[in-house]
Amino acid sequence: MGLRSRLDEEHLIAQTSDQGSVAHWRQRLLDEINLDDLAALSLQQRRIRLEKVVGHILSREGPVLSDRERSGLIRRVVDEALGLGVLEPLLADDSVTEIMVNGPEHIYVERRGQVERLETSFASENQLMQTIDRIVSQVNRRVDESSPMVDARLPTGERVNVIIPPLSLTGPIITIRRFPEPFTITELAAKGSLDEHTGMLLAALVRARFNVIISGGTGSGKTTFLNALSAFVPNGERIVTIEDSAELQLQQEHVIRLESRPPNMEGSGQVTIRDLVRNSLRMRPDRIIVGEVRGAETLDMLQAMNTGHDGSLATVHANSSDDAVYRLLTLASMSEVKIPFEAIKDQINAAIHVIVHLSRFADGSRRVSEVGVVTSTRREEFRLDPVLRFEAHPMDSRGKVPGTSHRYPLPPHIADRIITAGESIPAVFSSGASADDQLGAML
Repeated sequence: MGLRSRLDEEHLIAQTSDQGSVAHWRQRLLDEINLDDLAALSLQQRRIRLEKVVGHILSREGPVLSDRERSGLIRRVVDEALGLGVLEPLLADDSVTEIMVNGPEHIYVERRGQVERLETSFASENQLMQTIDRIVSQVNRRVDESSPMVDARLPTGERVNVIIPPLSLTGPIITIRRFPEPFTITELAAKGSLDEHTGMLLAALVRARFNVIISGGTGSGKTTFLNALSAFVPNGERIVTIEDSAELQLQQEHVIRLESRPPNMEGSGQVTIRDLVRNSLRMRPDRIIVGEVRGAETLDMLQAMNTGHDGSLATVHANSSDDAVYRLLTLASMSEVKIPFEAIKDQINAAIHVIVHLSRFADGSRRVSEVGVVTSTRREEFRLDPVLRFEAHPMDSRGKVPGTSHRYPLPPHIADRIITAGESIPAVFSSGASADDQLGAML
């Protein structure tokens, strides 16, 4: 059943009498069942058992409902008893990539890069808080006035952020980010995120062990793209991934996944990204992949890239490839180790080879908008030579943002290293290609 049909069904249920309310039948269900009997069952078995019990209760005591209303009411009651209530159909809809709950009455979702408001809502703030408690209890966390912010991850992999009053003046807020099945570079090219030649070049850069930074704004697809690029790491290498919330889905055999840990209820036990980066250096990694650098761990990552861990990958929030370099400089300076800016410049110029910048456009599409190569050395001012630039055109009549990609030859020292590693360079990026190769409109 599609999401729209489910929402129509919920609207019908909401219009039934008080006797048919979800809260009433949920309470009747709790009165009827033995919770100890459910403990030994799997989640799917519990759902089947509860649906049968609710069906019997409705047959015995319920109002006259159509088959559609009856099945919808049963599902809603079981969702409230076992799952996340009105959020369950949204989590079951593969087209939804983000769920945003702004208080009990306002629920928004993101589909295909566009945000839309739904008609469905929570019955009350109390019901929303019960859903929040159910979410955070799955990861042994709590949320209350003394701890009003929580980052968590659902068992199915979704990343959840919760913030409640008094910090939120809008009421309890839930933001759930979902991560689809990993895309390959070929699949991203088919979606228009990049062209085939750029994909071939990036694959060669990863296999040739260049250090690559993926930059972009919120929701620009950095993690998805990082996952796609990681597929080009040879299977025989030892890879250590480091993330705040484990989102990467590498397909290689020799992968060690590390995840940071927030402080416990007493405020102790925190393990930061920086702690994990430092520890990873003792784990004999061939490559280190950092989900996102956002603080002092940047300095440790740069040192790792400069000490034999070539081919490492990371993402960073930035507005352009040029901005990404300076942001790395700022983040690295946040370390308690007081290093002069000039020395950090030296580290960045030596460690970072390529920056791939992703942008999210007005039509919801996400594309590789810049690929730059760091050509500055030692303590020089940062210098990025462009390899690819995507020039967006005004939105067309179909609501799409077309554009033109400009390609430029690779710097000789980069091209030589790729060839030395046994990789090939797409002709449009070789020195024989035009310095401003027009590729035509990309949709």
